Amino acid sequence: MRSLLFVLLLGVLSVAQAESFIVEDIRLEGLQRVSAGTVFEQLTINKGDQVNQADLAAVSKRLFGTGLFNDLRIYRDGGVVILQLVELPTITEVELEGNKQLPDEALMDSLKQNGIAEGQVFKRATLERMILEIERVYAAQGRYDAGSEIEVTPLPRNRVKLLIRIKEGSVAEIADINILGNNAFSDDELLGQLSLKSDGFWSWYSSDTKYNREKLMADLETLRSWYLDRGYIRFNIESTQVALSPEKDGVYITINVKEGDVYTINRINLAGDLIVDESEFQEKHQIEVGDVFSRRQVTSTSDKMTRILGNEGYTFAKVNGIPKINDEALEVDLTYFVEPGRRTYVRSVNFSGNETTRDEVLRREMLQMEGGWASTDKIEVGKAELNALGFFKTVTVDTPPVPGRDDLIDVN
Repeated sequence: MRSLLFVLLLGVLSVAQAESFIVEDIRLEGLQRVSAGTVFEQLTINKGDQVNQADLAAVSKRLFGTGLFNDLRIYRDGGVVILQLVELPTITEVELEGNKQLPDEALMDSLKQNGIAEGQVFKRATLERMILEIERVYAAQGRYDAGSEIEVTPLPRNRVKLLIRIKEGSVAEIADINILGNNAFSDDELLGQLSLKSDGFWSWYSSDTKYNREKLMADLETLRSWYLDRGYIRFNIESTQVALSPEKDGVYITINVKEGDVYTINRINLAGDLIVDESEFQEKHQIEVGDVFSRRQVTSTSDKMTRILGNEGYTFAKVNGIPKINDEALEVDLTYFVEPGRRTYVRSVNFSGNETTRDEVLRREMLQMEGGWASTDKIEVGKAELNALGFFKTVTVDTPPVPGRDDLIDVN
């Protein structure tokens, strides 16, 4: 494109007179899909302007910058500037062939997000983007040997049809998973926590040996949680390498970890607007002073404290356990910050999906009353009672806020 633009600009310099001139009119030729208004919006010259070669070169640069044109020539007929434009074709149809593992919709959505769809301008660079995007989508499934061929068929009125022939390949097997830097726990113990497994005797029976990037990310979080629940608050996954065999059918995963030290709880504090008696919160502690730090137990305590507030009508309450780490003493001061928000009341209890059972029958099972403050336990008990009736396949509960109010919800 740069070389083409350079040639065109040379053409401008040779066609236009060296002297500047007054523009009497601007004429556009060759437009089919692009509107004249779109072109004129990009022009830096107007009727009545005195222009020179540099001004015309600037016009060429701006029009090419729109990405709408495949070719552009500028002529001068006296005081008339003539722009001869060749538009880039538009994609009128995209057809997929050979994709069995991924549905058309998934691939089309992915291509569309990259500007490749019916109605979009087609550029030669689009072909490279399409191939790379298809490879990326299949690589996320572990199909590293996937490939594609694209056939471009010109159509009347400057349009093209694209046929994408896909070779999906096969999912690469995990040849080996190696964890480096672990001292506190054995390789077998840590590898046992992961959903992905290396190729072994039972690999023909299980899909866990098939590489999947999303599963790997989930496994890394599982590994992180394993350590954080056992006091290793400074644990870190330093790096993760995924290497392919030369044939692209085997994956070698290396996880480098830094374990750190075990931290214990030195102090537990409550802060914020407690609303209820402090002893009620303390009864819900899942972790005590002197215990080894555990993120799971800290989170469980926060959830139980939040439920206390939810039973008192504070539906949108938040309780966050924030650790203050003392690296010298290998201790943690834990503070639970309580944010109850406003007390929430129930505007209405609504039922849907009960085609044969009347609302009156269902309301008899509800402990949560309209007009009363919302109680998490009462709503959950009502759901359990409806399930116990045996009339329904499923019972789900939603508690959306009433629009424009921060103290009212509906129970649906």
